[in-house]
Amino acid sequence: MPTPSDRGVPPDDRAIEPIRVLRPRRTDALAELLKDLPPGPSVGSGRPAAGYEPIVLPGRPSGTEDATEELPPVRDDPRVRDIPRGRVPGLRRTAVAAAVTAAAVIGFGGALLLTDRTESTAVAAPRPSATAPAAPVPTPTPSGAGDPDGAGTLREGDRGPEVTDLQERLRHIPNVYDNGSTDGTYDATLAAAVARFQLWYGIRGDEDGVYGDDTRHDLESRTGGG
Repeated sequence: MPTPSDRGVPPDDRAIEPIRVLRPRRTDALAELLKDLPPGPSVGSGRPAAGYEPIVLPGRPSGTEDATEELPPVRDDPRVRDIPRGRVPGLRRTAVAAAVTAAAVIGFGGALLLTDRTESTAVAAPRPSATAPAAPVPTPTPSGAGDPDGAGTLREGDRGPEVTDLQERLRHIPNVYDNGSTDGTYDATLAAAVARFQLWYGIRGDEDGVYGDDTRHDLESRTGGG
């Protein structure tokens, strides 16, 4: 027998077909089990199986068909047909009436509570006395104490020796109050001179044209002591 040169390649280049192996089934054990079973009744023979008793079913009582009565047919009621599904006739009216009644009860109760509170407040309020209390007597305040620019503040309309001193001091400041009057009257010309002095020398603590503490200190420091 010739030996092929390469393993796995059949000689003469012929393909190897698969071989189907048929194995016989072993039915001998099943036949032995069937021999041991007792013989039973055949299907449809009507004979009971071994170990069971026959039971007789009761028959239909006599006259059952005659005692049965046929129900009358259900007639279509047009009133029931018109009612939409999910709604009950008169339910909406009942709900509205209940809501109106509840609102009326709540309003009546609120009115009673308000009346009781009003009466209790009127009783608890003190009665006015027959004699009116004496009006408080205003205490006199010193002059210039309530001035926001400080005590001794001078403004337009004032008169006196303090205004004269202001006029004389401003005349020593160049181009502020040249040849100004020294009559002791705080007029519009003097107010304009004071405002000019405040603007040129950066004084911001007093009102424009008002001779307050800040303006006084700055002016006195430039023209000599007070």
